Amino acid sequence: MGSVLDTRSLNRATLARQLLLRRAALSAEDAVAHLLGLQAQNVKPPYFQLHARLAGFRPAALAELMESRKAVRMVTMRSTIHTHTAHDALTLRPLVQAARDREVNAFRKGLVGVDLDRLGELARAFVESEPRTMGEIREELLAYWPDADPQSLSVAARCRLPLVQVTPRGVWGQSGQVRLTTLQQWTGRSPAEEPAAHAVDDVVLRYLGAFGPASVKDMQTWAGLTRLREAFERLRPRLAVFRDENGTELFDLPDAPRPDADTPAPPRFLPEFDNLLLSHADRTRVIAPEVRGRTWTGNQAHRTLLVDGFVAGLWRWEGASLTVELFGKTPKGEKELIVAEGERLVAEMTETGGAAGSVRFGSIHG
Repeated sequence: MGSVLDTRSLNRATLARQLLLRRAALSAEDAVAHLLGLQAQNVKPPYFQLHARLAGFRPAALAELMESRKAVRMVTMRSTIHTHTAHDALTLRPLVQAARDREVNAFRKGLVGVDLDRLGELARAFVESEPRTMGEIREELLAYWPDADPQSLSVAARCRLPLVQVTPRGVWGQSGQVRLTTLQQWTGRSPAEEPAAHAVDDVVLRYLGAFGPASVKDMQTWAGLTRLREAFERLRPRLAVFRDENGTELFDLPDAPRPDADTPAPPRFLPEFDNLLLSHADRTRVIAPEVRGRTWTGNQAHRTLLVDGFVAGLWRWEGASLTVELFGKTPKGEKELIVAEGERLVAEMTETGGAAGSVRFGSIHG
């Protein structure tokens, strides 16, 4: 049956994998690889994700990876934009291609009469001649299929091709319109036509290394994929097996860290859409039931604060001022640690590397 891991034990194990119990002495590239990518629906969150996890991190470290094309921004897991190492982009994009194909099927009413293979060829030639905006891609395709739904054409191009957002988009301190070309064109390397037979198993092991212990459903939530049970069963002899307090079977790497449930967890400021909060079907390991729903307004996620390893508040940064909204009472000593971590964030993530900013407690909506 496997021994039972309570919520705090799962919390500490996950924080250890996520480099959130103590900052790691890893390069930005190695950290992006270890974490299997960074959620990047907005430009700045990947930088904040690494600041919370790495010793001595400065935004220039990730910006250099983007500019040198060692890291890329593209749609992968859950059909959302992630920052991946170039190597992982080449591996993970083919893995989720079947899910992207199903996504196109949902728009089939707007694609009547459209030859999707030809669409892919035309879109590839268009974006590889020079990076293009999605609007430009849509207009190019409408010239061939004027009766098709414009949005459906855009979705088809995005799903059929491994499109990356070219710099300066995604570079800290710079701005730029989203322009797209293929992963092959941008990196000079070709993704596999189909994932290798062992690719799914390799990603299962890496997922457990970054997010475990986890259930099959947890990984399916992270990846936006289904039917992963077969891969877990193939790997079962190599894995440790546990259960959570609800009896759900959890898999893990035998030698992965599973710290004591009482291990101290320092405050950490996480950006909106941090994968820590999105990569399990059961998120109670980091989000207590009583605060569920408070990290979102509509479709917009808020920046979150971890206290004792769990989501305990929200934060907003304006100029040199950081505002923290706590969900409940926090001991004075913990507040001092929050202030120190907030001051560090402002000082180290300010482009000039300036003095620590001010941290106040209040409402982020006030």
